Amino acid sequence: MTVVGMGGYFFRAKDPAALKAWYRDHLGVGGGCGTDAAGQTNEWLWQTQGGPMVFEPFKADSDYFAADKQAMINLRVTALDALVARLEAAGVEVMVKEEWNAMPEVGRFARVHDPEGNPIELWQPANMA
Repeated sequence: MTVVGMGGYFFRAKDPAALKAWYRDHLGVGGGCGTDAAGQTNEWLWQTQGGPMVFEPFKADSDYFAADKQAMINLRVTALDALVARLEAAGVEVMVKEEWNAMPEVGRFARVHDPEGNPIELWQPANMA
């Protein structure tokens, strides 16, 4: 197989510059975030850590995220409680549902929405607890 991972995630925005800044400032996601093996950053690249990624189509009538949204981003995190506290302190509404965390062997989840209403699931895998 020649595909080794995700190379990007592209989506439309009403105000791309503002949305890019929101992701960078609140979640540390996007161009210029993270460093490569040489300790360098790149304004276009987000240097991520390797790890598991779920790539899964959902049924069209799923209620797991809003019906008017075609996709949901899932971000793998290492310190969910600290991130939730930081987001709430910044005025970002965070949702947690008991049923999302019913399988501790999978990990823990929280959900936020970016300023344009796109759902973002925050996932702390069990092995990162």
